Amino acid sequence: MGEFGRVLTAMITPFKTDGSVNYDVAAELAANLANNGTDTLVVCGTTGESPTLSWEEEYQLFVEVLQAVAGKAKVIAGCGSNSTKEAIAATEKAAKIGVHGSLQVVPYYNKPPQTGLYQHFQAIAQACPDLPLLLYNVPGRTGQNLSPETVARLAEISNIVGIKEASGNLDQASEIRRLTPQEFQIYSGDDSLTLPLLAIGAKGVVSVASHLVGNQLQQMIQAFSAGKVALASEIHLQLFPLFKALFLTTNPIPVKKALKLQGWEVGSSRLPLGEADSDVSDKLKAVLEKLDLI
Repeated sequence: MGEFGRVLTAMITPFKTDGSVNYDVAAELAANLANNGTDTLVVCGTTGESPTLSWEEEYQLFVEVLQAVAGKAKVIAGCGSNSTKEAIAATEKAAKIGVHGSLQVVPYYNKPPQTGLYQHFQAIAQACPDLPLLLYNVPGRTGQNLSPETVARLAEISNIVGIKEASGNLDQASEIRRLTPQEFQIYSGDDSLTLPLLAIGAKGVVSVASHLVGNQLQQMIQAFSAGKVALASEIHLQLFPLFKALFLTTNPIPVKKALKLQGWEVGSSRLPLGEADSDVSDKLKAVLEKLDLI
């Protein structure tokens, strides 16, 4: 259950000039990603600006992206919430649409204890027993860390198949790997930590940079898996300036700017995020030019 591949793209949500979701560009971008290194699209996660999307917009995005990549890539629906009841309802509806899995973020703002976190994810898993679930730990955004011990308990639930680990803590990732069965999938939540995490047993990455360098990320991971560590390191170091540039300010502001520089009509980020300023834009453009991405 839940085979999502190596490169999962945390897909941006394109907007029109009037601020509405641009479903046509979303479908076009999804198809392009599927043809350029992406195994699975994660739709309506943080990079997709889920905090400012309505449930109706999210469901429509799931439908459009599923149709756009049918037979080419899988789709994971971001259905997390800091309300367990709301997360269950969203996940049940997404499952009926036919998504291949669901990303479930640690509840944000209300900072539940570890027992509450376990019960939250357990309840969602039990409500949708046939849908693979990927946990999402990003304490820098949620205000609460999902401990390795809690992850290990959750890994015992059959349809909780992995975690997007974005704590930035390699020791924590090592402890998760030590405490969970090998089939439990660990994905880096940070592009710059993908290679180090592969070394301690991660499977791949939920990536922002794959909007731009999906094929190169696939090459890096496949090289590492084949024992070609020097080649994997070379690719990582080549792409490292891009990994950092995409987080010069709050994600997804830089990656949307990068896509616009490539000619994609993805629009701005909805407020309160807004546009990249001139300093970020100039630094990002310089990195993209050096990598021949524009």
